[in-house]
Amino acid sequence: MNFEITPKAAKFMRMMVMADGGQGAGFRLSVSPGGCSGLAADISVKPEPEPGDAVVAHSGLKLFLPAESRLLLQGVTIDFAETPTSTGLVFYDPKAPATCGSNAG
Repeated sequence: MNFEITPKAAKFMRMMVMADGGQGAGFRLSVSPGGCSGLAADISVKPEPEPGDAVVAHSGLKLFLPAESRLLLQGVTIDFAETPTSTGLVFYDPKAPATCGSNAG
């Protein structure tokens, strides 16, 4: 897979799997177009991959990635951010527009 996971994001994912998953569980990352970064994510811990998911070992994690997610994550850096308004994964996509919230049109 051609994407990066920062150490902070990998730690967050590992902590979720340890808290919510049993032996062999993985982190399911379902990504769709949307959000400020150009990507929106639905994350969960699953005991096994769903039909059509690829199992990808990355940064010491077992990731379950649906087909669309594998396409959308190409070249993306996945990070973890804590701000006063939100906590969670953030996506840096070099293919996405540089600004968010502007009235382009």
